Amino acid sequence: MVEIEYGKIRVKLGDTDLVYEPAEDSFLLAEAAFKEVKPGMHILEVGTGSGFVSAVLLANLKDISLVATEINPHAARCAKANGVEVIRTDLFRGINPVNPEILFDLILFNPPYLPTSREERVPGWLNYAFDGGISGRETLDRFLDEVRNYLRPGGKILVLISSITGLGDVKDKMEKLGFAVDIVERKKVSFEELLVVKGEL
Repeated sequence: MVEIEYGKIRVKLGDTDLVYEPAEDSFLLAEAAFKEVKPGMHILEVGTGSGFVSAVLLANLKDISLVATEINPHAARCAKANGVEVIRTDLFRGINPVNPEILFDLILFNPPYLPTSREERVPGWLNYAFDGGISGRETLDRFLDEVRNYLRPGGKILVLISSITGLGDVKDKMEKLGFAVDIVERKKVSFEELLVVKGEL
């Protein structure tokens, strides 16, 4: 079994043909999350994949509560094996926003952000980790349309995007939804720049 050591934890990856292997985007989101998380926070990671980011936070930070969602059943099992409480669902569907105790202080999301035509799709469950639709923002847009329903007043989101996703479009949509927007991490990788965008209510 493949493992990645990061911080105080070794994260198990399982079958990397079925589960997205953490890479520069995962590491950048983890770094940004470390800077935002405070003791007592109630945190949600949407689309946790192998559970890498959540497992790293749980292993290195005290006094937080964290739950994650994941659509890929193989990835959900992998995240659970890494000690992450996972709800297998699409984005927020398995969470009831009516209950105020379910609202979160911080929500993390590393969406599929590659612009992808129907012909470019990867077969099987792994496609969910890459396929951002024609714009590269289809899943992110669905997330942004719903996320306020799951945030406490003053809550924050951290989303990982690529420069090819269109920072201007993402920022405009977040601002229209009432978020104050800031770029909190960025890293040049090959042909793109990875960015972590923070939205705060």
